[in-house]
Amino acid sequence: MEAYKNSSRILVALDCIIFGFDGETLKLLLIKRNFEPEFGKWSLMGGFVEENEDLQDAATRILFTLTGLQNNYLEQLHTFGAVNRDPVERTISVGYYSLVNIADQDPNTLRAHNASWIELKRVPKLIFDHDDMVDLALKRLRYKAALYPIGFELLPEKFTIPQLQKLYEAIYDVQLDRRNFRRKILATDLLLETGEKDLTSVTKKGQLYSLNLEKYPDYQKYLNGFYAFLPELAAFVPA
Repeated sequence: MEAYKNSSRILVALDCIIFGFDGETLKLLLIKRNFEPEFGKWSLMGGFVEENEDLQDAATRILFTLTGLQNNYLEQLHTFGAVNRDPVERTISVGYYSLVNIADQDPNTLRAHNASWIELKRVPKLIFDHDDMVDLALKRLRYKAALYPIGFELLPEKFTIPQLQKLYEAIYDVQLDRRNFRRKILATDLLLETGEKDLTSVTKKGQLYSLNLEKYPDYQKYLNGFYAFLPELAAFVPA
């Protein structure tokens, strides 16, 4: 410590941009703060990194503490370090974004932290630079979802192809051609027929599928050449 005695001490926070999908719309998990600073305003979920804690461990801890979820898709996004980003004290925040199945989270844990799922298009003004974090996280999600099948992380274990299409339409805020989407998604060999049907559907579109867990890890690896999961969606990623 002697070597650093003339250096300033700066707080390190971690903020989680947590996306979910309710079957129709893309949602964001937010808290309405019941503490200062910014009491009563909307915020991302986060906390400070502990002294003997790695960043990834801190992100995992915060996600579990605030949602009751573990082993979800969690990726470091960006470091936010503007001098005046926190009005109380100089704080650097490392942003992570996560994809969770809304049905899996613990509603009691959410209530205990005054948290709510809010439709992405209806997200209110957030504190500090959290709006910038959300914008960047959405761009990253759209970029990665065109290359890798990470969208499956937002779905229940069993789903229909129309449900999967609605998910990607929600992520990119576009309408996709039904036949073309079905053909391309089946060509990936990532879907397994369950032999079951969505009882709320009266058509063949109600066929339930599950993710082929043997092939899924291969798609998560870096993809060389010109191949991508759904490359046509890359056109909807803002520059």
